[in-house]
Amino acid sequence: MALILDGLTKTFSSFPAVNNLSYTMDTGVYGLLGVNGAGKTTLMRMLCTLLTPTSGTITWDGQDIFSLGSAYRNLLGYLPQDFGYYPDFSVQDYLLYIASIKGLRPATARQRMQNLLEQVGLTQVRRQKMKKLSGGMKRRAGIAQAMLNDPKILILDEPTAGLDPKERIRFRNLISELAENRLVLLSTHIVSDVEYIADQILLMKDGSLVHHGTSQQLLAAAPTQVWTCTVPGPRRTSFSTSIPWSTSKPSPRGPAAGALPDAPHAGGPPGGDDLGGPLPPLLWRNGR
Repeated sequence: MALILDGLTKTFSSFPAVNNLSYTMDTGVYGLLGVNGAGKTTLMRMLCTLLTPTSGTITWDGQDIFSLGSAYRNLLGYLPQDFGYYPDFSVQDYLLYIASIKGLRPATARQRMQNLLEQVGLTQVRRQKMKKLSGGMKRRAGIAQAMLNDPKILILDEPTAGLDPKERIRFRNLISELAENRLVLLSTHIVSDVEYIADQILLMKDGSLVHHGTSQQLLAAAPTQVWTCTVPGPRRTSFSTSIPWSTSKPSPRGPAAGALPDAPHAGGPPGGDDLGGPLPPLLWRNGR
């Protein structure tokens, strides 16, 4: 079964938040990557039937998801960037409450709750109030509620936002574990969140899909686009206005070291073998 987006467009007044986007997704992990305002959340809300497209279609197994209605939503698990909860509910009460909303039978709900608490590492705090949980624990509780109905499609909007590096690694491992035999769509603007776990990476800019492929394919799309050099402090302003910077940092050889796309004249070697370097040139290449 495949989730097919065909000419998908969503406009607010005259602003195209998602613009004529077409793509097909099947089982696996898909990383939706883009800067804030690229259209990621709008796209995900349409996939969850929370927003109606201005034009275009979304089909699951050949049927329009809006026509399928509850039959489609029963296949869906969704973690929004900011999910609601009653702060005085315990973790287990929160999950049982969400399970009742999703229509799970009490016995099934309790068994799913216990299994998911174990899977996301919250068994020891299951009786603790939601308002007492750390940010990382709340996000794990959010993952658990999205998984209660054992969805075929799992949509996670910025699940690692605000988490420390240790929790982000935990989330990556958890998402990889949950991805077996289902479609997982994960949005983020943090390259490392999707670089190692996504089977396919979708790069969005200004509501459009500007690039897609594996991390290796994205790297190959800009094999020598990023160079490193040392820039003396007084020259940093003129460099930053004439050549787009990817990153800058203090350097023992000078006040600043930068990574520059398409700038072999800068006098440095090609830099980096991960997406942190090639990603900005891919954006610039597409009209940034």
